[in-house]
Amino acid sequence: MLDFHNHLLPGIDDGSPDVETSLMLFRGMADLGFTDIICTPHIIADTHPNNPETIQNAAQFLKSEAQKLGVNLDFRIAAEYMLDDTFQHALSTKQPLLKLHKNRILVEFSYIQKPSRVENFSFDLQIAGYEPVLAHPERYMYYHKELGYYEHLKDLGFELQLNLLSLTPYYGKEVQKVANHLLKNKLYDFACTDMHHARHLEAMKAHFTAASLQKLYDDFGLKNAELAAV
Repeated sequence: MLDFHNHLLPGIDDGSPDVETSLMLFRGMADLGFTDIICTPHIIADTHPNNPETIQNAAQFLKSEAQKLGVNLDFRIAAEYMLDDTFQHALSTKQPLLKLHKNRILVEFSYIQKPSRVENFSFDLQIAGYEPVLAHPERYMYYHKELGYYEHLKDLGFELQLNLLSLTPYYGKEVQKVANHLLKNKLYDFACTDMHHARHLEAMKAHFTAASLQKLYDDFGLKNAELAAV
């Protein structure tokens, strides 16, 4: 199985703080059946001002430190882009973006404020040749009263990525309710862990096994495997 939304690189965002934690999380992901990992640190101007260089450096550092411990880590890198003014500038100036696979990129909205330029972002991304994958749409509370908007997002060209723990009470019952609605109506294209820390790993292991995750992907036609390395 493939996971393309997680925060396993050390010391670069609100995910793993150090190499030891990163290695623990990688082991846990393997226990859950994930054999293909794409690491996606946040790129958010105000809090996590990463770029391709800082992400590549963090990846190289983790691989180097792991190798010293006799651990061979095999993973790829991309990013989770906040759709904000900084991203808009990067897009308009044709700065290189870190892609998941081919032309797909992982994007997110603010949890706090409903985005006002969704249509513009969608248009600009597609004109630039990108296919946006929207991270954890079920966690944007401002859409919970207008469930039909999720279909509008799909019509705009966004593929939707479920946070697996949203199917449990981890983020709250309202998020769980919306996640199950979207899953039942087959609006999700992908499902990932959004793994940040040991609490996420413990919750994942409490609710899922490698077999149950594979069944979920198969039963709902989730397309994670399409992003596998070739």
